[in-house]
Amino acid sequence: MGWGFRNVTLMLFVCAALPAADTPTFEKTVVPILTSTCTPCHNQNLASGGMNIAQFTQSASLTKSRDGWDIILRKMRSGEMPPKGIPRPAQMNAVIQYLRDEFDRADRNLKPDPGRVTARRLNRGEYSNTIRDLLAVEFHAEQSFPTDDLGNGFDNIGDVLTISPVLMEHYLAAAGRIASRAVGADPLPKPLEAQYANKDKKIRRVDFSSIEAKGRIEFDGEYIVRFGLQGERTADAKPVTLAFWMDGKLLNSMPVETKPSKLVYFDPYSEEQMRLFLPEGDHVFRAAFVDDEFVKGLSARDAYDRKKNKFVDSITFIGPYVPKTPQPSRAKIFICDPNSGAACVEKIVANLAHHAWRRPVAKAETASLLKFVAMAKASGQTTEQGIQLALQAMLVSPHFLFRIERDANPLDASTAHAVTDLELASRLSYFLWSSMPDDELLALAEAGKLRAGDTLDAQVKRMLADPRSAALADNFAGQWLELRNLDVVKPDPQKFPDWSPELRDAMRQETRLFFDAILRENRPLSEFLDARYTFLNERLAKHYGIEGVKGQDFRKVDLATTQRGGILSHASVLTVSSYPTRTSVVIRGKYILNNILGSPPPPPPPDVPALDEAAVGASASLRQQMEKHRADAMCASCHNKMDPLGFGLENYDGIGKWRTMDGKFSVDSSGTLPNGSSFATPGEMRTVLKTQLPQFSRCIVEKMLTYSLGRGLGSYDRRTVDEIDRNLAASGYGFQRLIFEIVRSLPFQSRRGEQQP
Repeated sequence: MGWGFRNVTLMLFVCAALPAADTPTFEKTVVPILTSTCTPCHNQNLASGGMNIAQFTQSASLTKSRDGWDIILRKMRSGEMPPKGIPRPAQMNAVIQYLRDEFDRADRNLKPDPGRVTARRLNRGEYSNTIRDLLAVEFHAEQSFPTDDLGNGFDNIGDVLTISPVLMEHYLAAAGRIASRAVGADPLPKPLEAQYANKDKKIRRVDFSSIEAKGRIEFDGEYIVRFGLQGERTADAKPVTLAFWMDGKLLNSMPVETKPSKLVYFDPYSEEQMRLFLPEGDHVFRAAFVDDEFVKGLSARDAYDRKKNKFVDSITFIGPYVPKTPQPSRAKIFICDPNSGAACVEKIVANLAHHAWRRPVAKAETASLLKFVAMAKASGQTTEQGIQLALQAMLVSPHFLFRIERDANPLDASTAHAVTDLELASRLSYFLWSSMPDDELLALAEAGKLRAGDTLDAQVKRMLADPRSAALADNFAGQWLELRNLDVVKPDPQKFPDWSPELRDAMRQETRLFFDAILRENRPLSEFLDARYTFLNERLAKHYGIEGVKGQDFRKVDLATTQRGGILSHASVLTVSSYPTRTSVVIRGKYILNNILGSPPPPPPPDVPALDEAAVGASASLRQQMEKHRADAMCASCHNKMDPLGFGLENYDGIGKWRTMDGKFSVDSSGTLPNGSSFATPGEMRTVLKTQLPQFSRCIVEKMLTYSLGRGLGSYDRRTVDEIDRNLAASGYGFQRLIFEIVRSLPFQSRRGEQQP
């Protein structure tokens, strides 16, 4: 009986060790689907899309051909494979689950690898923002420095942020001007007068109430800004408010009387003036009568009739003058009176270097900077000018220009370690603010408390609520959504007479405010695809055909129809994805694949024939023209993915205006995606795209992780991307959750050495 019991126990143990009959295996679960569904199109003789599935029929391929399997799995999950016309096997979900489980298991068994980021130079945006936060000086690096190179779609990638001799010369010149402006110790020149007037064609009339001028302010200082106002209005005309803007920011406003003068020989001309501090640099100035109801009933001819209207005709600048009150930069620099002695000077220099270099400064480093103060004083300059020279030296130091992270063993690629709290603080601030850490963040890092408890999460929450987090809209969204291209696109004025600088700026502002709202309010990612609201001013609302929006200020507007919804209906996106003369199904389709679905198509073959531009909208519709591309088998595989998405946006013209006709032909926005999903309107296409939210989520996870790390992603980042994507989905796809997950991730908080050649 004892032996029988032992035999039964042994048999139970052996059975438990063997796989159950219904346990999924590669041979039972995956191979049958590959051979029956995939092989007919993806074989040695007919390798559709350049894919021969034979190499993936062995279980060893899960490890050896992981990149290829990732592509296959993505196409299976999105429904792209099998394509329309081929029945989707009932076992497909089991195949997908098996592959996901296998890859998750493999990734968990891999040694964690946080990757490596090279020493990163501050890009132009980061340089400008850092100067702003360090010294309270507005410096526009984009006007002074060469354009930064792009890598992986962003301009903050360490590997491409090199320094050329030309850029170094610009750094030296900029450091001198910035230090001089910040300290304000150099004497100002004699005040001069510069006028921008209609008679000299130096202004641009924006509308009947507004003029605009581009000009340069050579020195920080106070200026008398004088406005020439031509004409007069009727005796019952109400006073108006004259407002003055610089670079889109309202600086001042004042009431202005418009009634006729009682003097018999009065010339209908008057002047008003303001005294304002204006910073050095190239600026766009605008003067306007705000909410001017009077001009709404005037024709273009009457609007500039001096007997029928009063209008702004010129802007004159007189200055510079020494500011009556010290500028904020001096408060940041002179934390004590530099004339009180050497101890105060040392304190000022050490404090500046501490913040400029974003770390504690050694006594020896402070001593070397104090030599510049002594050098200036030896040449007859003041103590303040000596501090100015020391500041100039700080701004050309690698400690300022670069974000340097140090490895204990930089050539050991097998060892990963956490970055220091100070390095983490800079990673965090340049991710969320595109700028230096502030005092609170820096103090926590120096005390070694940044990672303690919930401190890091609390800092992320605080920083996202800070206005400086608008840098994510400007820099991340500006590049992810390609909004920066609005500065270079030039729609044909004959085809699109509505195009203007005001419309362009309004387009950019809509998308910027939209992104910022989703971020700050922690809205779900799905609202990027089909939000039922947007942000408009009167100019853009008129372009969209939306009534009830008045004035230049932007406000949140609920959308009453399905014509608009989400970023794909924003005029900014639609304009940058069009040609100057017409829409482009291919560019718009590629835009969605690349920026929304994370599935960029391969480059086109070199011999693709161009469309007959003269025929589009005249003798043939764009859809008829594009059918020629899909008729070619080599082109069809990509165009079958791109074209339906592009056609789904054909109700929007080349600058995003709604239309139902394209020349002589009715617009047909219908399409069918490779997974069989169909739609007939842009609104229906957005509904289809929302069903692919997991694919969009992974796309934005990969793009934001790339942006936050300042490097391209490698195969070793799959595990991190999967974890972030999984946690994001579990949270309901709240946008802020993505930020928190990235900051908590291994690659954001760690680094490793470099692989030796």
